[in-house]
Formats: sequence, structure tokens, C-alpha cells
Amino acid sequence: MFEPASLAMAAASRDTGTPAVRIQPDYALWMSALSLAGLARPLADDAKAMEQATRAARAWLGVLDRGDHAASWERAAPLFRAALEPGRWDRAVRAVRAPLGRCRSRTLRSRQLVDSLSGGPRGPYAVIQFETAFETRADAVETVTPALGCDGRWRVAGYFIR
Repeated sequence: MFEPASLAMAAASRDTGTPAVRIQPDYALWMSALSLAGLARPLADDAKAMEQATRAARAWLGVLDRGDHAASWERAAPLFRAALEPGRWDRAVRAVRAPLGRCRSRTLRSRQLVDSLSGGPRGPYAVIQFETAFETRADAVETVTPALGCDGRWRVAGYFIR
């Protein structure tokens, strides 16, 4: 069942031996990689939509990389903002991203359009994965899930990092 703000964001560093950081459900960054577990229904390939969603994801990640957590919350999808108040988002991001250090590189790993996520509102969504190298963790995988809004704009509805 899809429950916003019930999934936890985790980050672990094999390089430093640091255990995974778990955020309590109150601080969850929801909608992680549900579709990657086979819980989403793929849509037909739409190159234009996929490019728009990828640009939106990269732009949002850029805001997050600059440390502007308030702006990343403001630019997120309404579904994201309704599930997580700005203060909780800020605390969760600080707890998970700060230990990783600055983003050194980010490479597109995979992307897929899906019409829904199990138990969630109808999409479409794009599930986009990036291989990301941070200062203290060179092998992170970020999953960003933009949703297409009623206004035709893609906005991030979920973020997960492992």
C-alpha cells in the first residue's frame, strides 16, 4: 500500500564503514523505488516526456545540491509537499545528505515512465536513477520520481538515495 511519508531514506557508506542512516517515518522522503520492485505499470516509450521529466529531476537535484532545501520543497510536486512539511524535509535532507558531502558527479543510470505506483494516485510518473559520486561515498544511487502535474509540468514527487 502506498503511504506518503512512511518510507525511509537511507544512505550507507561502504568506504567509511558508516552504517546506513535511517530516518524515522516522520522524516521519510517517500515514494522511493516502488516501481523498481515491479509495483508500477510501465507506459509506452515517450521520448519527449522522458526528456522533460529528466530535466526536471536534474534541475531539482541541482537545487538540493546547493543546499537550498526550502527551494527544493517549494519546487516539489504538490503530493510531496502535502506529505511532508518543510521543516521535516529540511531535517531529513540534512541527516542524510550532509554526511555524504558535496556531489562530485551524477550520471543517468536508468529511467522509465509509469502510469501509477502501487496504492498511489494515478500518474504518470518517471522513475529516474542516477549513479552519484559524493565526497564520502562514490557509489550512491539516487532515485528521483517526478510526477506530471495537471499543468503539464514535471515536478519531483519522490526522492530516495542508497
